[in-house]
Parts: sequence; C-alpha cells; structure tokens
Amino acid sequence: MIPVIDPAELDRLLSAAVANFVARRPKTAAMHERAKAVMPGGNTRTVLFSQPFPIRVAKAEGCRLTDVDGHEYVDYVGEYSAGIYGHSHPKITAAVQSATGQGLNMGAQHEQEVTFAEAVTSRFALERVRFTNSGTEANMMALAAARNFTGKPAIMPMEGGYHGGTLYFTHGASPVNAPFECVMGKYNDVEATRKLITDNAQRLAVVILEPMLGGGGCIPASMEFLGMLSEECGKLGIVLIFDEVMTSRLHPGGLAAKTDVTPDLKTLGKYIGGGMSFGAFGGRAEIMDQFDPSRPKALPHAGTFNNNTLTMMAGYVGITEVFTPEACVALNERGEALKARLNTMFMKHQARMQVTGVGSLLTLHPIGGNIRSAEDAAKADGRLKRLIYFHLLDEGIYLAERGFMALSLILAGQEFDALEASLARFIAKYRAFV
Repeated sequence: MIPVIDPAELDRLLSAAVANFVARRPKTAAMHERAKAVMPGGNTRTVLFSQPFPIRVAKAEGCRLTDVDGHEYVDYVGEYSAGIYGHSHPKITAAVQSATGQGLNMGAQHEQEVTFAEAVTSRFALERVRFTNSGTEANMMALAAARNFTGKPAIMPMEGGYHGGTLYFTHGASPVNAPFECVMGKYNDVEATRKLITDNAQRLAVVILEPMLGGGGCIPASMEFLGMLSEECGKLGIVLIFDEVMTSRLHPGGLAAKTDVTPDLKTLGKYIGGGMSFGAFGGRAEIMDQFDPSRPKALPHAGTFNNNTLTMMAGYVGITEVFTPEACVALNERGEALKARLNTMFMKHQARMQVTGVGSLLTLHPIGGNIRSAEDAAKADGRLKRLIYFHLLDEGIYLAERGFMALSLILAGQEFDALEASLARFIAKYRAFV
C-alpha cells in the first residue's frame, strides 16, 4: 500500500534541508548576492541555477569539486555530459597547451580542422560534417539544412525534448524558442506519432529527436518507435535528425549505431570538443553539400570560432586517445552496472525510486512505475527531488537537482559505493515519503 504523504511534513523537512544548506555556505550566499547585482538572478546559465542559490565551485580536480566554502563533492553532474574526461585530464591539458603554442584566432583554415573532421566523420559515420560552437547551433543549422533541402517549413520535435537554448520543449515550448512552425510528436507513442507525421507530411520538413531523452529524464526511445520514424520519414521525404549531442557517448559510434537506425543527419556536441565549446552537424552528403561555398546559391554558415584551434586539437586528442571506442564500452558497462545496482537496492528497500538511462547517462527518479515519456517522469514530486539533492550535497555528492548524472571516465568503485550508501541512508531517513 502506498503511504499518504503529509504535504506539510514534507514541506517542513525540505525547509529544514534548505536552512542547513544556507547555514553551511556563507561565502556562497555572499557571492550570490554579488552576482545578482550584475547578472539576472546571479546567473548566466539557467540549468545551473537552483533555489535558494547554487553552489559556487572554487576548484575542480579529477572527479571532485570544492566550493568556495571549502565543501568537497564527488562530481556526478559531469558538466551535463561535456565533462566525460574529468577535470584537467593531462592529455587534454597538453593538447590545449599545444594549441596555444600553435596560435589562436588564426582567421584562416588550418590542418587541425581537417584532421579533426576526419576523426569525427569516421567515428560517427557521417559523409560530411560542419563544426559549430554549441549543440544549440548544431541543431539550428541542421534544421535549417533540412527545411531548405525539402522546401517545407514545419519541424517535429518531441514533447519533452530539448535541443538547445532556442529549441526547448521539456516543459512545453519555451518563449525564447526559434520561431519554427512545430508539430509536436509524442515520444515513444508509435501510432499517435505516426498519424501526426502522415497527417502533416505535406508541410513537415524534419523530425528531430534524441534517441534517448536527456533533459526529459534519460528515457530511451523504443526500437519500435525509432523504426517507425525511419520508415515514415523515408517514405514521405522527411529528413530524420538524431540529436546525439549527449547520446553519442553511449556507443563507440553513437547511440544511432547501437539502434541500427540510420538518420539522415546527426548533431553532436559536449565532450567531443575535449571540454572546449563545440558542436557539429553532419550526415548525408547531398544535404550537407548545400553549405559548399563553391556552389552557386550555397547556404551560408558563419561562426568565428567554428574551427578554433583549442577545440580542434583538444577534441581530436579526446576522441582518439582518451575516449577511445574501448574506453567508451568500458564506461557504459560501468554505468549499466551502477544503474542495476541502485535499482536492486531500491527494490530491496521497497522504495518508490528508480534510475533510468543508458550506460553513462542516468537519471534518478523518486517515483515508481514505468517511465516511457517526459510526462511520466514529471509525475514525481518535485519536493522529493530537492530533498534528495540537498541530502546528497550534505554527504559530499553533487548531481543535478533533477536527478541527472553524467558519469566521467574517472568515477570508480569507491564513488559508486558512496552514492549507493548515501541513497540508502536517504531512504531510511525519509521512509514515509518513498
């Protein structure tokens, strides 16, 4: 029998956790007040904000962070997937130093961008690639390419999807989204989405989705769903884009390679730039060659830092020497083992909690039942998520307030032991609510 949660008691416990958080971080609180004077809410990156104020990191080394008040945390956020190498990996550091020696801001093309492009296209099975400065830019350019290629205006993202700061559908369309005409697909709902595609085929240029929802809760797409999208898009002349900005780390060739579904275009980002600003889009030559500047009426694609030497060199070393295919397989095996271990522990304690995800990208949900969409995940009590967040911070573990975890290569057994033990203590302490 599911216990009835006393809202007043849960609110009281959360208030106590927040008060403890504030009391232990006077320097962080003071810095937040200072930041608010020059940035809206003291913030320039929304995902990092949490009430009453976010932690402020003074130092990062290996898999650990130290905040300005001296508290140390095991880093499970992993820079939301960009931090796969940990902090200051020696090979990445050496590559950056080499780039500074070669020269920055050349204002010209150079050899390293060719070398990096060869590595990226080979690894992720792309016929052509173009670089950008972020996953947001990569997705915007990929959508523009698809719309121009098909001559149709509308795009189909998925409810609960996220494709960057101007393509935000996690909690409904954002007011700052790019003004695309959208037909919203229903993630993992095969027949409903098939009907939406066929009903709108005359105006639908592109379907875009992550093969595993990231911001929506680390929810994998079913093979049936992906197969339907591939079939319908191929039949109706609609471009299929896999946003692999995050999911490319889940298989040596990206998650698309694991699913055996080949999209027309893929977008990339995060860790592939070696921790530098990075994005890329690529795929079918006939779509990508619209950007060939030697052709008449070529599509323009600007970006001062698209081929910057820091990213080109750090990214190349990252995917060829550090996050090799073998390292990718090993990391994702560790992630699957951690997911199984935590879910087994939750079952043992009969706690209505679960971890979803694939390999090294996971999300902790304080809710029972099947989670197949962002709508399912959103049924979890937000207060419980915050209570878990503050509990883990208090025990020296940092994950996103929404429960998201991006494992780095250097997280190991002792860090996994600490996470499991801390969550077991959370269940014991707050048994009535889980």
